[in-house]
Amino acid sequence: MNLDQLVLQFQQKDIKAYEKLYNMYCNSVSGIVNNIVKNDDVAQEITQDVFIKAWNNSESYSSKKGRFFTWILNIARNAAIDYTRSKKFKQSKQNLNSDFFVDILETSQSLDNSTDAIGIKEFVTKLGDKCKKVIELLYFKGFTQKEASEELDMPLGTVKTRNRNCIGELRTMLGV
Repeated sequence: MNLDQLVLQFQQKDIKAYEKLYNMYCNSVSGIVNNIVKNDDVAQEITQDVFIKAWNNSESYSSKKGRFFTWILNIARNAAIDYTRSKKFKQSKQNLNSDFFVDILETSQSLDNSTDAIGIKEFVTKLGDKCKKVIELLYFKGFTQKEASEELDMPLGTVKTRNRNCIGELRTMLGV
C-alpha cells in the first residue's frame, strides 16, 4: 500500500491506517519533541497527543501543501513548544538538577542528535554557519524568531530573512 492511500484511509478514520502511520512516524515525532522538552516521559505523552490531534484534524492535511511527514512534524514541534511555554513546564524547571544544564551545554554546539531525529543531518550540515545557527534555534530547539534574535544578538528582521533563505536552500537541496 502506498503512503497516499494510507493517508487517505487515515483521513477516513481507519484505525489500521492510524496504527501503521503511528508505527512509521512515532520515533521521529518523539525525537523532535524530546529535543525540545528534554524529558522522555513528557515527549512520549506529547507524541501520543500529536497523533490524536492529527487524527481529529486529519481533514486539514492536504498533499498539495506538503508531505504528511512534514505536516505531522509541524504539529509535534508546535505541541512541544506550547508545552515549554506552559505553566506546568515552567514549574517543573524550578528545581532542576545540574544534569539538565550539562545536557544543554553538550548539545548546544551540535546539530547531530536533533537532525538525526528526522533524517536531514547531511543536508543541514551542508548549510553555512549562519544558516545552521538559525535553523538549530528555530526548528530544533523551539525558539521563537524573537528569542533567536536575542540569542544571536541580531535584528529580528535579519533572523526572519535568514530563516526564509535557509529554508529555501534546504528545499533546493531536497528537491522540494
